[in-house]
Amino acid sequence: MTVRAAQPPQIKGWCPGAHRPMMSGDGLVVRIRPRRARFTAEQALGLCDLALDYGNGFVDLTNRANLQIRGVAPEAHEMLLQALNKLALLDADPAQENRRNIIVTPFWRAGDLTDRLVRTVLHALDALPELPAKVGMIIDTGPVPILTGNSADFRFERSPEGLVLRADGCALGRPVTEATARDALLEMAHWFDRHRDETRRRMANVLTRHALPQGWTTTAPIQNQPPPVPGETQTGALLGAPFGQVDAAALRALFETTNAPALRVTPWRLFLLEGVEMPQTSHFITTPGDPLLAVDACPGAPFCPQASVETRELARALAPNIKGRLHVSGCAKSCARRTAADTTLSGRDGTFDLVKNGHPWDEPDKTGLTPDVILAGADL
Repeated sequence: MTVRAAQPPQIKGWCPGAHRPMMSGDGLVVRIRPRRARFTAEQALGLCDLALDYGNGFVDLTNRANLQIRGVAPEAHEMLLQALNKLALLDADPAQENRRNIIVTPFWRAGDLTDRLVRTVLHALDALPELPAKVGMIIDTGPVPILTGNSADFRFERSPEGLVLRADGCALGRPVTEATARDALLEMAHWFDRHRDETRRRMANVLTRHALPQGWTTTAPIQNQPPPVPGETQTGALLGAPFGQVDAAALRALFETTNAPALRVTPWRLFLLEGVEMPQTSHFITTPGDPLLAVDACPGAPFCPQASVETRELARALAPNIKGRLHVSGCAKSCARRTAADTTLSGRDGTFDLVKNGHPWDEPDKTGLTPDVILAGADL
């Protein structure tokens, strides 16, 4: 495997969007945020065409349940924006795009509680204060919470009695109703805005110094369940994309063979083809036991200027032989996975550090491992 010269990881204070893309090693990263975790078939097929015409031929699933196109030339960005606007996927106001940082449980039905609550939250966005770029929210109001492991500063969940609005970092929340949800969210957002500072820009960090007002920490959400796995659901076929990378041509072919009316996205590198049975495909993961489901790997070098090593080829080779969760990271920045993994390989100066039960930035158990040594049977 070839490597790039190492650079110190640079943590951006924002996430790429459509209006404000981020430059990477292979061009611009343009992220598209869906409403209600859903793209119509027309929109999904349009994104496939845009990835083939302007990007690297792939559409990436992110851990914020967005889609992104990589490898866009800077001079093509404006044409891509115009095409996204024709697909009704572009916010007219870039500030609105920043506020619309929402993860929605993907199994909602038209007109149900989640659908209604999303509408309420979307209509409240203009009244939010100016918040740090990475601040977001989760609407996890299906029969049971399934987004507990995903990051968000404001969380709508079910409680035994109804609804609860919970601040990230606090196990208990504030009971709300559909009628009071909007005002409660705005009140909590303004409280957060008053108490944050330059070193504490996320809710969990603010709560280490400031206590929430009385009455906001009284109610526990109902017990969560683990995230779903590939298979057929009542909403449609749930498929996995290794490392979150979706071949645009293969996805277009799936739509043509299944006639699925829509695509729903998740933060688990899974996507749902609405209203269809599981299709036959070799491009995506269709069974829950696939070893690649337990592997996280960022694009690595040469696609990311922060990375000094290639990642995904090694991750694929190791997947069948590693017990537990495997994380292969191009650098200590850890974009592909924020939580600890059983086995982490982190790129540094063209080789890998090994971290057991930790993060890429943790003190390594071994250093200087080359891919050849790892694949030859190094004790991981």
